Amino acid sequence: MAAMRITLLALAAMAVLGTASAATYNVGEPGGAWDLRTDYGSWVSSKKFHPGDAIVFKYSPTQHDVLEVSKADYDSCNTNSPIATHTTGNDVVALTSTGTRYFICGFPGHCTTSGTGLMKVKIEVTPGSSSSSPAPAAGPGASNSPPPPPSSAAASVGAAAGFGLAAVLLAGLMA
Repeated sequence: MAAMRITLLALAAMAVLGTASAATYNVGEPGGAWDLRTDYGSWVSSKKFHPGDAIVFKYSPTQHDVLEVSKADYDSCNTNSPIATHTTGNDVVALTSTGTRYFICGFPGHCTTSGTGLMKVKIEVTPGSSSSSPAPAAGPGASNSPPPPPSSAAASVGAAAGFGLAAVLLAGLMA
């Protein structure tokens, strides 16, 4: 009986820690969103994505969409055979496993291999936890204060659910 209680307590702790460490990133923020003005290469360069994290694409659905595509389709901006299509303007994409994910805008001229239509982002999901923070700011007037935590109702709900699970399991252990 004691071994079962220890096992349940360990599972509860893992659930809480696993849920609490997930991060949610709004693509293009803080300076932009999913639009034609944002430099996604620069945006992604200061991020480390891990399984359990999520990315959110915020945009006007009358002006953009989000297509998840293969590497070949990403490289060529081919919109003909997307893996997934998102059109709500507030699309949450869960990063559930390691690997590289590719996203482009499917509107004509928004993803091009050269020029100004560079609405494409490559997300590398690596093993580990989401405890990393963006690279320090540089240049005149830059602030080295810590960045605000990623804004995410989903992360808050997930953490609350993890703590709730732990409380239920602990109550069961005490009975």
